[in-house]
Amino acid sequence: MSIHPLPVIAVTSGEPAGVGPELCARLAEAHAERAWPVRLVILGDEGLLHERATPNAAIFAPYGEALGGEVLELLHCPLARVAVPGRLDPGNGRYVLSLLQRSLSGCLSGEFAAVVTAPVHKGVINDAGVPFTGHTEFFAEGSNTPRVVMMLVGGGLRVALATTHLPLAAVPRAITRESLGATLDILVRDLHEKWGIARPRIAVCGLNPHAGEGGHLGREEIEVIEPVLAAQRALGRDLVGPAPADTLFVPAHLEGIDAVLAMYHDQGLPVLKRASFGQGVNVTLGLPFVRTSVDHGTALDLAGSGQADPGSLFAAVELAIDIVARKSARR
Repeated sequence: MSIHPLPVIAVTSGEPAGVGPELCARLAEAHAERAWPVRLVILGDEGLLHERATPNAAIFAPYGEALGGEVLELLHCPLARVAVPGRLDPGNGRYVLSLLQRSLSGCLSGEFAAVVTAPVHKGVINDAGVPFTGHTEFFAEGSNTPRVVMMLVGGGLRVALATTHLPLAAVPRAITRESLGATLDILVRDLHEKWGIARPRIAVCGLNPHAGEGGHLGREEIEVIEPVLAAQRALGRDLVGPAPADTLFVPAHLEGIDAVLAMYHDQGLPVLKRASFGQGVNVTLGLPFVRTSVDHGTALDLAGSGQADPGSLFAAVELAIDIVARKSARR
């Protein structure tokens, strides 16, 4: 465990050909201005981060030397090959994974209180010969966590997903009574522990149009979702639904709702991203540590231009700080 009074939050700089490194440099500027009450440690290649920094960027201190204050610390992880903005190189795929592995080991040991991740490119990591589905799955497997839940936060919404990166044709088979019940267990627990909501009110989407229209447009609501919600309500949980997704997100229906559980990726996230893109945060629920992330990809077309918006990274850092502080207060 860290002996220093301020919590340490790791920030992985992501795909070196993308916008992650320059967003981390912008984070250094913001930290100097905002003086967040944590030690922020960037994981990445020192030369790359300085190359992508603007002239006004704050200077990074070597990891373990700043111990607080207005300066970000840098934990140097060397690139395998020179990175060119906008040009993916499988030769750096394992470098990207080394950032994630270092942050994971630090979180599991207690060295880091949380990890915030800049975007990676799944395809180029797979091209490097390493099967990789995404951050969420990487951290779950690496921490031996049997089930995690992906949730995005922003625009006044919290939207969690019953399934994540699956082809649409595979979604119905993936939604079982067991999996849906476990997802709700995690969602309720983390809304309580991470957000301090004593009895969260959760709205649950149906899978089919019109939530199945009484079985005429699909029976998943009748055979899977409704029985799970009934069992959860018997435990005293406050659940609404299953409701048609096309009307659930109407503002009047969201009054008093703490989170929405969507059945699949593109059912819930387009609404949230319309409300908050560039300021939204991806949170992995169920892990034994805090992990937040940006709500966007590597933006290769913007890499090296200095035009990338750092708002989502700043929001991810701020949410991680809030959750860490809330967890510390409960101890």
